Amino acid sequence: MDKPTAPPPGFVPPSDAPPSYNQAMGGGVAPHSPYHPQPPVAAHQVHVPVVTTVVPPGPNPTHMICPHCHAEIESTVKTSPSTMAWLSGALIALFGCWMGCCLIPCCMDECMDKEHSCPNCKAFLGKYRR
Repeated sequence: MDKPTAPPPGFVPPSDAPPSYNQAMGGGVAPHSPYHPQPPVAAHQVHVPVVTTVVPPGPNPTHMICPHCHAEIESTVKTSPSTMAWLSGALIALFGCWMGCCLIPCCMDECMDKEHSCPNCKAFLGKYRR
């Protein structure tokens, strides 16, 4: 039986030749052979940025896409007394209604600031001030 000989230096197999035993067993494939197709090269790729519009928050929960986690959400609203509520309470107390009536503005929804946050990532989204 004849022993296989190595190809002479500089020998390039034809492009339509089947892979050698060494290549078929994982030894590698010629970089430009039909068995190793090259990925298509684009002439030029265009990067299209994703543009999100910022919706100003209102007194009610807002349906939007979170700019932090990019999830479609309904914002979570947390209320807190506004500056107007504290000033109104101070004026009511100044006029003599200091026995609890001065706290009424801090309980009225019309005197509250609204802080919007994302229920998914808990990021602050905006504040609606009275």
